[in-house]
Amino acid sequence: MRGCLHLASWLSAAPRHSAAANFLGPRLSLYRQTTRFFANSATWRKAASSREVTDLERRISDIPIERYRNFCIVAHVDHGKSTLSDRLLELTGTIQPGSNKQVLDKLDVERERGITVKAQTCTMIYNHQGKDYLLHLVDTPGHVDFRAEVSRSYASCGGALLLVDASQGVQAQTVANFYLAFAQGLELIPVVNKVDLPSADPERALEQMKNSFELDTDIAVMVSAKTGLNVEQLLPTVIEKIPAPVGDHKNPLRMLLVDSWYDTYKGVILLVRVFDGEIRAGDQIISFATGIKYIVGEVGIMYPNETPQTVLRAGQVGYVYFNPGMKRSKEAKIGDTLTKVGFEKKVEPLPGFEEPKAMVFVAAYPVDADHFEHLEDSINQLVLNDRSITVQKESSEALGAGFRLGFLGTLHCSVFEDRLRQEHGASIILTPPSVPIKIVWKEGKEEIITSPARFPDEDDLRHKVQEIQEPYVLATLTFPDEYLGKVMELCEANRGEQKSLEYFTSSQVILKYELPLAQLVDDFFGKLKGSTKGYASLDYEESDWRKSNIVKLQLLVNKVPVDAVSRLLHLSQIDRLGKQWVSKFKQHVDRQLFEIVIQAAVGRKIVARETIKPYRKDVLAKLHASDVSRRRKLLEKQKEGRKRLRAVGNVVIEHKAFQAFLAK
Repeated sequence: MRGCLHLASWLSAAPRHSAAANFLGPRLSLYRQTTRFFANSATWRKAASSREVTDLERRISDIPIERYRNFCIVAHVDHGKSTLSDRLLELTGTIQPGSNKQVLDKLDVERERGITVKAQTCTMIYNHQGKDYLLHLVDTPGHVDFRAEVSRSYASCGGALLLVDASQGVQAQTVANFYLAFAQGLELIPVVNKVDLPSADPERALEQMKNSFELDTDIAVMVSAKTGLNVEQLLPTVIEKIPAPVGDHKNPLRMLLVDSWYDTYKGVILLVRVFDGEIRAGDQIISFATGIKYIVGEVGIMYPNETPQTVLRAGQVGYVYFNPGMKRSKEAKIGDTLTKVGFEKKVEPLPGFEEPKAMVFVAAYPVDADHFEHLEDSINQLVLNDRSITVQKESSEALGAGFRLGFLGTLHCSVFEDRLRQEHGASIILTPPSVPIKIVWKEGKEEIITSPARFPDEDDLRHKVQEIQEPYVLATLTFPDEYLGKVMELCEANRGEQKSLEYFTSSQVILKYELPLAQLVDDFFGKLKGSTKGYASLDYEESDWRKSNIVKLQLLVNKVPVDAVSRLLHLSQIDRLGKQWVSKFKQHVDRQLFEIVIQAAVGRKIVARETIKPYRKDVLAKLHASDVSRRRKLLEKQKEGRKRLRAVGNVVIEHKAFQAFLAK
């Protein structure tokens, strides 16, 4: 640097049009720009470090960790979690009253369907008995498909509000989420919502919570999240009953990566829970899972949107992004521990989360083959914000290039499809959902396959495969006892095996069945709702793999398999589905000049068949009073021509025929 300065002073003394000036002029210009850039960078850094401290930051810095409370709201679908979150944010002055509905439901699909898909977080400041408290709220999904989001949220919390609808009472997912929270050791506060409804029976709901979960219902709070009735009693209860987080801001930094999302300008943004130490912009941190180092660009809290702060301390939950930004969301391993560079040996990593496993697979193809790149970009952008989706490229002779996508469940798949259509304008064809199958080979190797294309052929099945297994789940169903017969009939028809039956009130039943996952994804929930007039609720958890008679059902057109619509099914479903397939496909295939045979087959065995008759020209139209032999000759000639046509002609199946066949 000093040498450059000497050079600059020498050059400025040189005559204006000399050889030295001509040679070094452009280089001096570059040097000046460089020094100006470094000076500006230093100024920027200085400005960032001495950024004006806001009133909000000052209030937060005065609050000790003993007055922090991290809690979440857990409940069944549609029991009012997001509405209650709104009321709490209004009560603490985080948002203006009536300014927005479902503030923490940020996706269009969440607002449209009235469900929570992504766990969202928000920091609030609440003044209780003259002291400020820092409250951190997590609004979790209620649907079983998003349980991974729920269990991640629990790890950053010290307690939970267990919310129950006063008219519906305890439901299947209330039970499942209670056990998840209980296993994590969270302090639970019973809350009964919707007490203003005409059909509300809060006493019955409290009785169910007391009997089912052995909770102390004396501290229960009766609220109406919609009208705001009694909501102000919740926060003092949270402060008194939920313990403060444990941690020391003087210890080396130790923080847990709870969630991540992608921003076009900032790269991957991490949602973190700081257990020890503190983190500021400019710190260099390292990941235990990947070993990659990053420089922190900004830290802050969700209040309710991203609000920058100078520092995040032990006990807080906030966001962090890097400068330069983290470009690949795969580097953000959920459940990873992060610490400052140099402290890797001194810090014990936190127990991480299990990566959620995809259990439902579909193939997605663009309606127009020219839109493949647009579909690929759209899928990649959505996967940045949802790491539980698996993506593999796949191609089909009938439908062209596409993708095989793996999801946590059928609702997860449906939400993803909605987001593709709404947010990215993608027009796609989806195949029916399928589940993974485990092949146990005779040599001892096990292989999990997710695509029918990789299913072994008949010779391999006979000689090399020891057994085929399919996944089973333990399903918990809750419903009024008047529907018991219909529900048991439905479960038995879907190859279910009853495990337990109990009454948790005089009229409400909890029924547990082990069911094949393949039956569950085949619109089992829709059939359950239909047979119980919408009163039943369903929750399930993975059980195990079991030996099963799984076969590959194929659709053949003139003896040529149509790869896009192959499915792996249990032997008992073949005849019913085979007949459905051929009759449905027949409706969408145009007639040709020769006969078309549509068959459903398992290996070499044909299980169903439909025939589309050919167009037939009337070759006898010009004959009047001819003899029989002339007529026969013309008909034989037509027959021969049709045989030749069938031998060389391919069946042309329009793309829209597949679209119509695969449409729900």
